[in-house]
Amino acid sequence: MSLLSARNVSRIYRRVSLVGASKPTLVLNDISLDIAHGETVALLGRSGCGKSTLARLLLGLERPDSGEILFEGRSLVSLPKAEMPGFRRAVQMVFQDSVGAVDPRATIGTIVAEPLRHLLGLDGEALRARVADLLDKVGLDPRDAGKLPAQMSGGQLQRVCLARAFAPEPKLIVLDEAVSNLDLHLQIQMIALFERLREETGTAYLFVTHDIRLVERFCTRVLVMDEGRMVEEAPVTRPLALQSPAGRALREAVLPAYPRRIMPA
Repeated sequence: MSLLSARNVSRIYRRVSLVGASKPTLVLNDISLDIAHGETVALLGRSGCGKSTLARLLLGLERPDSGEILFEGRSLVSLPKAEMPGFRRAVQMVFQDSVGAVDPRATIGTIVAEPLRHLLGLDGEALRARVADLLDKVGLDPRDAGKLPAQMSGGQLQRVCLARAFAPEPKLIVLDEAVSNLDLHLQIQMIALFERLREETGTAYLFVTHDIRLVERFCTRVLVMDEGRMVEEAPVTRPLALQSPAGRALREAVLPAYPRRIMPA
């Protein structure tokens, strides 16, 4: 059984202004996909092709206009309200904008503790110990729990967001362009961290990106989107061999390979 699936999903956006409603825009058109337990899948496509919209549907943040999203074989629409916290615990997300994803007035410890309180019911010393452990796992000092986001670098703050995502011990983490705002060195460090945590926990990833270099380093299977459609599915090879026009265009536009001297062993 797949962990998370989409079946013939379509999504239409309608904009309403003072002059009336605009023409409906078909953002996703008959999308189907499956993500297995422990799998690392890339969702590859140029900006504006519908990747982030699909990610929001998979997380239950939006509903499709047709088709359905299935979690372990059950439609999200039919999940009883009492079971939704279990889904929220099992499927987490790390966003591209780490600064915008956290409360600037909250301490790092409070940010990481949020899902531990609301999804696991931890408090007191057990909560503080778990926060310290999570910060340590993502390569931060447990003493960073007392800092504010403004006191952290961009790379450190993205690690905070990853610690928060791992806090409820999810089965799947959606990484929505989660390293695209980081420089080359930090991208390499974060990819290595994702892989280490996957090996330790068995967590699956959906890696939403437009960067083929990162797909080649991190993922085992790639799905290519173009203009709201799924146009190709392929195993990840080095170099990545894509056959669809959209895939070939991304291949031709790819940035230079990582310099060998800074590639991790």
